[in-house]
Amino acid sequence: MAFIKLQFKPGMDRDQTNYSNEGCWWDGDKIRFRSGYPQKLGGWNKIVPTAFYGVCRQMWDWITTFSDNFVAVGTNNKVYIVAGGVFNDITPLRTTTPTLSTPNTDNCVQTFNGTTTIQINLGTVHNIDTGYFVTISGVASAIGGVPASEINGNHIVTYVSATAFSFQSTTAATSNVAAGGGTTVVINFEIAPGNASATLGYGWGTGTWSRGTWGSGSTSPIVLPQQDWFFDNFNNDLAMNIRNGAPYWWVRGATADPTTALATRAITLQAYAVTQGFLAADVPSVVGQLLVAQQNQHLIAFGAVPYGSTATSAFDPLLIRWTNQSSPGEWAPTALNSAGDLRVSRGSRIVRALPTRQEILVFTDTHLYTLQYLGTTDVFGLQEYADNISIISPRACISAANITYWMGQDKFYAYTGRVESLPCTIRDYVFNDINLDQADQVICGTNEQWSEIWWFYPSASSSWNNKYVIYNHLENLWYYGYMERTAWLDTPLQHYPMAADTGMNNAQGYLYFHESGVDDDGNAMASFIQSNDFDLGDGDSYMLCRRLIPDVDFSGSAAGTTPSAALSIRPRNFPGSGVDSAMTQSQNVTQVVVDQYTNQVFMRARARQMAFQLQSTGLGVQWQMGAPRLDVRQDGRR
Repeated sequence: MAFIKLQFKPGMDRDQTNYSNEGCWWDGDKIRFRSGYPQKLGGWNKIVPTAFYGVCRQMWDWITTFSDNFVAVGTNNKVYIVAGGVFNDITPLRTTTPTLSTPNTDNCVQTFNGTTTIQINLGTVHNIDTGYFVTISGVASAIGGVPASEINGNHIVTYVSATAFSFQSTTAATSNVAAGGGTTVVINFEIAPGNASATLGYGWGTGTWSRGTWGSGSTSPIVLPQQDWFFDNFNNDLAMNIRNGAPYWWVRGATADPTTALATRAITLQAYAVTQGFLAADVPSVVGQLLVAQQNQHLIAFGAVPYGSTATSAFDPLLIRWTNQSSPGEWAPTALNSAGDLRVSRGSRIVRALPTRQEILVFTDTHLYTLQYLGTTDVFGLQEYADNISIISPRACISAANITYWMGQDKFYAYTGRVESLPCTIRDYVFNDINLDQADQVICGTNEQWSEIWWFYPSASSSWNNKYVIYNHLENLWYYGYMERTAWLDTPLQHYPMAADTGMNNAQGYLYFHESGVDDDGNAMASFIQSNDFDLGDGDSYMLCRRLIPDVDFSGSAAGTTPSAALSIRPRNFPGSGVDSAMTQSQNVTQVVVDQYTNQVFMRARARQMAFQLQSTGLGVQWQMGAPRLDVRQDGRR
């Protein structure tokens, strides 16, 4: 018999049919290619053992002049700074709070015997809703058998009335107390949480009253966007904003010990400007994205309320405003400073501004511009670079090796000094299976160790990111798989790339270090790769397979394990026969298990064409496949 060396073209290719792509890889999950050969992806482990609230949409890492290594985390519910393995809650507080003088918070805590419900009676309108967060302090002793430590703290509101709200404690009350807590109770209300994902619909409040038939509501869909954050550091401090919302500022402070700063909430950018001696009215009350031009120390708002207006309704999604140099609270332009503005001329909104080596790329929904620092009285200049382009979401772009990559509405792009369509061998597979209603969830990040660009996106049947597509820009390869991630950050300030998942019921999530170990946070991580069909000659003869000589390296597997993988041969006689990723179709599939000591395995399969698959499901397994050899001979015609 003759041996066939099973060597396939690296990368995945699904733009043609399975049979016409002979010699390529067809399907896989949690694999990558190194030097042309497939291997299992690296694993991941939790960074912080506790969960955060909400769905994480943005992360930012920076080191201060005090050598603090901070990671800012923004969710639809909270803003945290991770330091020392702890989530420090810096979520801004509402600037408008209830007037609590008559009555005040004296003895405002109520308990109900046998329940864990704690009710706060304010006696005045509070304008909060279920799902909001409040922080209570000043309760000195237990109330109704509920310890003070369970009442003091940060809580999620579970019930509201016009003048009261409730949350849940851990301990059930042992008695009814109508008015407890003493005279030192303090209540702080956080800013309103946002949507975890985009909400689309029709209904009451979306159209003009009394137009149309009873119960029909609006005939035009209303989109309530997901809440996104943008972060950037201005020296030691953190600038942040809700996308198309309010800007905020967190002050690191001048002491070496960051403990006090980490226990301090972020404040509005207007309030920060006042502390610096400037007018709050000069600061844009709504911005699309805050970004710091690090080379020249200007704080820039992409999309902003114009200077001279304080109305949020005046927000201009194409207006760019910036502060005086090195003065992030000074937004009023004068003859003696460099503050100013300009407006993008084409498109309907700025989607994203991305800083690169010598310029800031400005993406609108239809055009690409470049913003450059001029150093003249004009300060910044804007040039149009490309038209008729698209970008699928604000976080779908990234720069690597001085090239900017992004995902559009129907293809991938690269900017190398000019905009180019990026050839993709799995383009149809990706864009024919994507939920465009949740396109804002698409995120992009680098995995520089492996020269990879990762995109996470929601498949057509999912409301959350559940798939990824990877472009290896060094080897010009594409591959894909399944994974739930809502944020990604690859930074040289951390040992590994960081990512966030959608969490438990999209209410709480975790941060992970990727490329750490070989497993899924202590659990086995399944991976596989499957080839296209191959045959003998032109496929007019049957093949008889009797033996396989594997070539699988298990280096990097966890110590103390006996790593193994399953090799499968799937025979079929016609391209139209059933195929699926798990090789569970009705035709006979021959599968053998191999480990690092396997020399050869015997199997029997007969068909006109065959496909090859390698799969691992064990704990602690890492593998790289080389060039297995299949012992086959011609076995007649039919």
